[in-house]
Amino acid sequence: MWVQPTEEELFKRYNPELQKKSLERRYEKQKDFDDFVTRLKEYSKSDKPIWTVQEEAIRKQKQESLRQDFQNAEEAKARQDAMRKEAGLIEGAGKI
Repeated sequence: MWVQPTEEELFKRYNPELQKKSLERRYEKQKDFDDFVTRLKEYSKSDKPIWTVQEEAIRKQKQESLRQDFQNAEEAKARQDAMRKEAGLIEGAGKI
């Protein structure tokens, strides 16, 4: 029969610096796990296998990210063109 220390006993054996890092990351890890479980619950509502639904969700997320990046680039280009027009760097930009 083997005797194993509890998580609390192991934590107490950490050096103080590791304890501090562990405590700082605890909330982040718990949030990541909760998000993961929430996504799994959403995926399980489908009639499809979870891995198929997960792949579709990842694909949709990538498409949305690309769309958002494209939109941000278009907005930045429009702002840049507007600033050039105001500075008179583009021909025919309101010369009198």
